[in-house]
Amino acid sequence: MKITIGIPAYNEEKNIASIITKLKNITDSIIVCDDGSSDMTSEISKNLGVTVISHKKNMGYGAAIRTIFQKSVELDSDILVTFDADGQHRIDDVNKILQPLKNNEADIVIGSRFLDNETKVPNYRKIGIKVITQVTNASLKKKLTDSQSGFRAYNKQALTQISPSEMGMGISTEILIKANNKGLRIAEIPITILYHDDASTHNPVSHGTSVLISTIKFTSIEHPLKFYGIPSIIFLIIGSVFTYSAVQYYVEIGRLNTNLTVIGAGAVLIGLVLLISAILLFSIVNVVREK
Repeated sequence: MKITIGIPAYNEEKNIASIITKLKNITDSIIVCDDGSSDMTSEISKNLGVTVISHKKNMGYGAAIRTIFQKSVELDSDILVTFDADGQHRIDDVNKILQPLKNNEADIVIGSRFLDNETKVPNYRKIGIKVITQVTNASLKKKLTDSQSGFRAYNKQALTQISPSEMGMGISTEILIKANNKGLRIAEIPITILYHDDASTHNPVSHGTSVLISTIKFTSIEHPLKFYGIPSIIFLIIGSVFTYSAVQYYVEIGRLNTNLTVIGAGAVLIGLVLLISAILLFSIVNVVREK
């Protein structure tokens, strides 16, 4: 069984050597995606004899993960473990995250910071992660505790069936939604992270925004009838109620009630637009899938 460990890295010269050296005790198949670093991350990694793929400029976490996915498939890896380069993850947890895959109990395993133990993450980040996870869970059959963990393991089935496209932090959600829609099994195992105040380079606001946009985009594509159809019905019902009230007011009073008329007409119009969008997108998605 060929196990590959992929490390997305951006300006991690202070951590990368130690991480690679320790991971080599687990596998010799290590990929470092240097996402446009301006320091010695790439040079240090190359000197340690691992596969290094360098982006000419900083393209984002999603782009690095996508590159690692593609290279892992090219290397015919049986399992890919994604491991952050910021020094937060414990090397000892790699074997833990591999076990469900080796036992054929899952296709994707997530190292959760909030399963069975409460990692000491700053409250604003903890709240943000949990909110994002709840939003992500709305599109998943299996409810997760940590949808944004970068410490994950994928088997060959997941690697060949999932083609990530997101460039930013939304890729974590994209992969889960695509895996869910393909019927892949997702599991979580508890991990402990070594959190440092200056470790994360991701702005929590941009991170959250990226994930929400990603979730909305992929949910609308994968479930257009549900995403657009349900709001459409709600707006049409509201519009019908206000339109009926406007007509009734006109019959009784003899003149139009501007507020009732505008709200009724606006709600009906929005409902019709959403309904047409649902039907068109559903048709397009199914045509593309058939091809």
